[in-house]
Amino acid sequence: MKKILIIEDNQDIRENTAELLELAGYEVEMAENGKVGVEKAIANVPDIIICDIMMPVLDGYGVLHLIHKNVDLQYIPFIFLTAKSERSDFRKGMEMGADDYITKPFTEVELLSAIESRLTKADALREKFSQDADGLDRFIQTARGWKELENLTIDKSPRLIKKKQIIYSEGEKPNKLFFVQKGSIKTYKTNQDGKELITNFLKPGDFLGYVSLLEGGEYKETAEVMDDAELIVINKDEFQDLLHKNSEVAHRFIQLLANEISEREDQLIKLAYNSLRKRVADGLVAIVAKKGVIDAESGQTSVHMSREEMAETVGTATESLIRTLSDFKSEKLIEAKGSKIVVLNLKGLQNLRG
Repeated sequence: MKKILIIEDNQDIRENTAELLELAGYEVEMAENGKVGVEKAIANVPDIIICDIMMPVLDGYGVLHLIHKNVDLQYIPFIFLTAKSERSDFRKGMEMGADDYITKPFTEVELLSAIESRLTKADALREKFSQDADGLDRFIQTARGWKELENLTIDKSPRLIKKKQIIYSEGEKPNKLFFVQKGSIKTYKTNQDGKELITNFLKPGDFLGYVSLLEGGEYKETAEVMDDAELIVINKDEFQDLLHKNSEVAHRFIQLLANEISEREDQLIKLAYNSLRKRVADGLVAIVAKKGVIDAESGQTSVHMSREEMAETVGTATESLIRTLSDFKSEKLIEAKGSKIVVLNLKGLQNLRG
């Protein structure tokens, strides 16, 4: 049962709202002013806080400030309940990090809809994503539904970038966030001998360039278009302003950054210790997860990629990759038709040991 803390100095409004929420199946705790409300939130952490603005002892803005300073409470959804409807009050609350406003008088539907919406977002925020490509894909699908991120792309025309064009290069200073609307992108690092190691593949729905923006340093890799792509470009200042004003979005990107770091560490360990067969198998599985296309009739998954790019993904010579793919073909794990590879036994590739 979800727990709601109501902080409201008007006894009638406080008790009537509590009764309504209890009838809707919520557990409710009440506080008559901001100071008591903060104390109750710390003692018994709620799932969501509904708070009046104009209160004695400590007003709603003070409550929100103290809530955000507490590491155990800072990501709890916070809804202001207020009779004040001036635009400046709304703006001040949202800039401080409030998640929503409900203006008195309100209807039962307005109250319950706002609560359900914020609880759903909070549950998504707390969801643990697996440290692999599937986990990142699930994160991106969640992220695409955020209204705050969608607002960044409203009225922005996608930029068409042709195959083989460079979006940004290793060592450059970042000043943009990119959203892939169409096509595919690869990122890669280059060593002193000019050899490339592909570090990631990006598809529609992925964000690109956020790592360097969050770190505040230079690009650690180069991003190149693999298939003609459409990108929505978001200015650095616009992105950072959203991060500073919306804790939900900031937390999500930090979580995605942590997942990406973990994925890169896992990639390095595999390159260092796995056999060539295992590296090629794991690389193919990862490529399928990022770039695979499922045939509607056969149900088989295929990928189109040059052998050179595939070799760069697993960190081996092209000749060695070709020999290993030939072995996989003879073992009925894949079929190879030019640059197209059809996966016949994905589970076999995933479970391959040596």
